[in-house]
Amino acid sequence: MKVHLKALGCRLNEAELEQWSHAFRGKGHSMVTDHEDADIVVLNTCAVTADAGKKSRKLMNRLYRENPEAKLVVSGCYATLETDKVAEHLGVDLVVPNPQKDQLPQMVMDKFAGNTMPIIAMEPGENSLFSRGRQRAFIKIQDGCRYRCTFCIVTVARGEEKSRTLKDIIEEVQRLQTQGIQEIVLTGVHVGGYGSDLDTSLYSLVKAILDETDISRIRFASVEPWDLPEEFFGLFDSPRLMPHMHLPLQSGSDTVLRRMSRRCKTDSFRDLVQHARNSIPGFNVTSDIIVGFPGETEAEWQETLEYVESIGFGHTHIFSYSPREGTKAARLADPVPDMIKKQRSLEMHQLAERLKQQFAELQLGNKVPVLWERQRQEGALAKYTGYTPNFMKVETSVTNTVLLENRIVDTNLDSYSVEKQSLIGSV
Repeated sequence: MKVHLKALGCRLNEAELEQWSHAFRGKGHSMVTDHEDADIVVLNTCAVTADAGKKSRKLMNRLYRENPEAKLVVSGCYATLETDKVAEHLGVDLVVPNPQKDQLPQMVMDKFAGNTMPIIAMEPGENSLFSRGRQRAFIKIQDGCRYRCTFCIVTVARGEEKSRTLKDIIEEVQRLQTQGIQEIVLTGVHVGGYGSDLDTSLYSLVKAILDETDISRIRFASVEPWDLPEEFFGLFDSPRLMPHMHLPLQSGSDTVLRRMSRRCKTDSFRDLVQHARNSIPGFNVTSDIIVGFPGETEAEWQETLEYVESIGFGHTHIFSYSPREGTKAARLADPVPDMIKKQRSLEMHQLAERLKQQFAELQLGNKVPVLWERQRQEGALAKYTGYTPNFMKVETSVTNTVLLENRIVDTNLDSYSVEKQSLIGSV
């Protein structure tokens, strides 16, 4: 079979595509980059917001319309929360809810392929990451979350926490490294809770990866700030652990955080960030902010603006609150009017851009190892995009004779482009 994998939403969904790709290829099936060429199309849906659910439905329609002959398999959070509705959707041949995700390739092969072993199963093949033009891999280390933030539907969709074994993860990292992958990102629903069901921890996992593999770069997807013990930042003594973490704050007001059922306060978050920055030179903290959570007063909003500015995030993901049926927050009183949410979102975006520029300008004059990822041709020049160790986007121009893709090269950080929101470097 020719299989096309597609994901909406989080890095965990992307990581699951990599696992599925490996399983399909191991049974001799080929991966294709264009869904119109596929016999099987697998869509990993998202439901983190109402808009994400809408995008999932639209994409299901488009995939069926553009390749009606293919078998359409739908999984992910939207498919889990709306299983019956998705199963009845035009063109959907199989729905795989989240609890059965690990069996998805086998379920697809049993249903549509007779589980045969074609000859190409014996032939080496590179991972689908490269066919998608990527030099980093997302490693799913766990699924599910024990916490119930009032705004979050994902914990409902993903269920209880379940961690992969250290051995399984180490083997995946080693396999990806042999395929030329330079950088891995450890991802999950509750990354900091890794190992709670296996009598281990995220700290132990990272130490094992450092000890038992030679992968050049290790990163984390979003990690809840309350999950990090003080000794965790000692791991960053290794230059292979990149000096950046995405620590979702959600609000700079303690009263809003309580309504969200978040397990941190602004003082403890500030202490954590300060400890990380004091311990690790150039450490970049990025975060999430929800605008217009139910009951958010003007005073609480001003608290958030002032707090975010005082922390100085290198990048901020900003979300206007939208109610999700099945969450506690959807039943809270005093919803914030849309016009006020739009105004607050604009204010936060303006602040975030200014803080990002300030952090970027602190990097100027440094020479850092950049993993160069993508290129485009402009006449006699090749334009490359990559990322610094602390996850700042950087661009450079070289002659066509210089090949940088998937190489880690020392790069001078010369300037910052406000228009591109990117550092400009020279190699």
